[in-house]
This record gives sequence, C-alpha cells and structure tokens, in this order.
Amino acid sequence: MNFSEPCRLSGLLGRISPDGRCLASCVQYRLIVRDVSTLQILQLYTCLDQIQYVEWSSDSLFILCAMYKRGIVQVWSLEQPDWHCKIDEGSAGLVASCWSPDGRHILNTTEFHLRITVWSLCTKSVSYIKYPKACQQGIAFTKDGRYMAVAERRDCKDFISLFVCSDWQLLRHFDTETQDLFGIEWAPNGCVLAVWDTCLEYKILLYSLDGRLLSTYRAYEWSLGIKSIAWSPSSQFLAIGSYDEKVRILNHVTWKKIAEFEHPATVANTKTVVYKEVEKPSAVEMERLSFPPTRALASSLFSTQNDISQVPVSFQYIKPVADRANPKMGIGMLAFSPDNCFLATKNDNIPNAVWIWDIQKLKLSVVLEQLCAIQSFQWDPRQPRLAVCTGNSKVYLWSPAGCVSVQVPMEGDFQIVSLCWHPSGDSMALLSKENFCMCYLEREEVK
Repeated sequence: MNFSEPCRLSGLLGRISPDGRCLASCVQYRLIVRDVSTLQILQLYTCLDQIQYVEWSSDSLFILCAMYKRGIVQVWSLEQPDWHCKIDEGSAGLVASCWSPDGRHILNTTEFHLRITVWSLCTKSVSYIKYPKACQQGIAFTKDGRYMAVAERRDCKDFISLFVCSDWQLLRHFDTETQDLFGIEWAPNGCVLAVWDTCLEYKILLYSLDGRLLSTYRAYEWSLGIKSIAWSPSSQFLAIGSYDEKVRILNHVTWKKIAEFEHPATVANTKTVVYKEVEKPSAVEMERLSFPPTRALASSLFSTQNDISQVPVSFQYIKPVADRANPKMGIGMLAFSPDNCFLATKNDNIPNAVWIWDIQKLKLSVVLEQLCAIQSFQWDPRQPRLAVCTGNSKVYLWSPAGCVSVQVPMEGDFQIVSLCWHPSGDSMALLSKENFCMCYLEREEVK
C-alpha cells in the first residue's frame, strides 16, 4: 500500500471522475484537475467565488461547480479548456445543483424550492419543474438514466412526478400516501421507487414505474421512524434503518420483512467475530520526546492494531439527549457490498462500531470496534472489502480474510473524515478538512 503526498483541499470537495482517470479538488475558488495515478495537475480553473459543490458529468468530460451564495453555477470542459458556461439564477437564488444522467443538462433548485430549472448545454433551452418538495432526497434518477422522479408538494399534499430524461416530458404524476414525504430512491433495476415518510412516522411506500402502489410497510407506530435506507445492488433486498436501533430487510417478491437486525450494546454470540482496535506502545527515540508532546508525536507513541476479542463484548453506548432535536440514535449509515453478500451498518448510539451482516445467512458476521467514532465507510466497488475512517490518520480495511489498520505516513495532523474508492477498486482518495491524499493498493491486495 502506497500513499501520495498530501494536496490542499477545501470543504471535502474531492471527486474521482466516473472513468477513473482524473481527480477534481477545490481550494476556495479554484478547481484543480489532476491525473489520478500521478496527481500531476492537468487543468486549473478559477471560479467567481468560493466553490460549495462540485460534480463530474457521467462521461467525465465536464465539471459542475456551484456557488450557492452567489446563485451561480459554472461548468468547465476538460476537452476544451477555453470553453466555459455560467448559469446565473439571479434573484431566484440557488440551493442545489446536479447533472442529469446524460451529462448535458443541469438541474438547479431555486431558493425556497420554488422550482427546478433544467438547463441544456447543447441547445441552451430551459425547462421548469414547479413545486419541488424541500426534503432530504427529493430528486432520484434510475440507474440507466432513462427516468427521473421528483417529489412535489402542492396544496399541503405530497406528489411524485416521473419524467423521461431524454425530452423531459411528464410520464406519470400521482399523489403519495405520506404525511410529510422525506425521501425517494429508485431500486438499481429501475423498476421500483421507494418513498419514505418523515421520521415522526414509520412508513415506506413502494411504487412501480407506472405509479401503482405495490406495497406499504410500517414496522410500528407512535415513535420515531425511518432514518436511512439502502437497496441491495441486485434490487432483491431493501434495508431500512430506524430510530429504534434496528435494521429490517424487505424482500422484492412480497415486500414483507424477512429479517430484523438488532444492534445491542453487548454481543454474546460465539459465531460473531469482534475486531477491537487496541493501542500498543511503540519504540520512540528519547531525543524526539518533548513535553507536552505535539499531536503528531503523541499519535506516534502508540500504534494500534485490530485484535480479535473474546465474546461476550460490551460496547460504549451513548444515551441521546432527550430535549434536543435530531438525536444521535438509531441506524445512521447503511451500505450493501457490491456482491450483495454483506451489509455494513452503524448504530449512532454505539458510534465507535461498524456492524457487518451476512446477507446469505441473515445473521451478524463481524463487528469492528474502533477507538474513535466512525466518520465514514464505503465498500470497494469491485469486491467485498470495506474501508473505514474514524477522524484520525489511519484507514481501516475489512474483508472476509481479516481486518487491518494502516497509518498514513504524513507529517503533521491528517485527520481522515471521508473517503471514496476509485471505480477500479485499486486506490482510494482519503479526505481531511484541509488536505487529501491518494492511497494506492498493491495488485496483490486488489485481488
């Protein structure tokens, strides 16, 4: 495993292109495009203000930079560096921007969610979608890029509009049986749209492409409901994480629950492997010691390794503060492995642990207990290998073969708070608040 030199970064805005050749990073108002393998600068663009959002087009030929404070989007071309595009929403303002799947249209959501404006880069035409709902996840595209679903709010009721992305014609428009729709997400096969309600009510609805309600699932009433959902890559399973610290798995045939995964503070099953991160003192030259020690030196005094713990194992459990909004409780993160075999989850009540479930056996397989709270995790897109970061200078990798922690060899303080895999699975970008570096895995490690 090799690491690049650190490069500057602002706002965690580092993105690998879909074709895997380039990496775009933002530093204040500058957009820097580098070669992924060498980090050599290929292009340098200057925007009108500080960049708050960046996104590659699906064909990796264009980059969108959004400056929400100014209500402006700028688009840059990799093939023609002199070409550029500026979209100014003016007094309507801007709160969100994204590419359409064809990489030639941009969807801008105006302030107060008054409308979505669809701008064409080819014809310079403009289309408008009225009444978009202000919710966490209000726009969803099918994986094949043919259809778009938009959550809408009209006359105090929730609706879904389905559009054909090729010409932006309305395909279907129907109301949903939700009190206050919170999010929508297509199954990877594009046949089913999941719609879930506000956290005040546990309710998830499943609609077909023609707007028929296929099923409604409610696990309980009169308590905080759904917090996160994830489709399996095969579209066979829908995992629903809720505030009661459980994950429920629905099957795609009957849309009934086939499994319920609990996240207790103590794991007692002898068939569950628990990897516990432990600190081990390391040898340091006496001349380097100073008091008080610098943060970098303090971290080098102790190395960590992941040992297998004997069950039963008890984890650090945090009770949420009852009188504050958005309590840190329940299943906040969910992700299926690319082969559908594993599901990784995080229970916010036990912030230092990642739970890995065997989907074939529908049981808990592994728990990774770290010294610090889990910031992010992501599956290798090519194989069942999970990368985890906890806000320190280490990256943790788990696969069915075992678990390792790797120290990033870097001077100063490099706290990894986010990461993203290269599409090939042979490298990943490690992001801190002010820097990023590339982690290149050896070919033997990739296999």
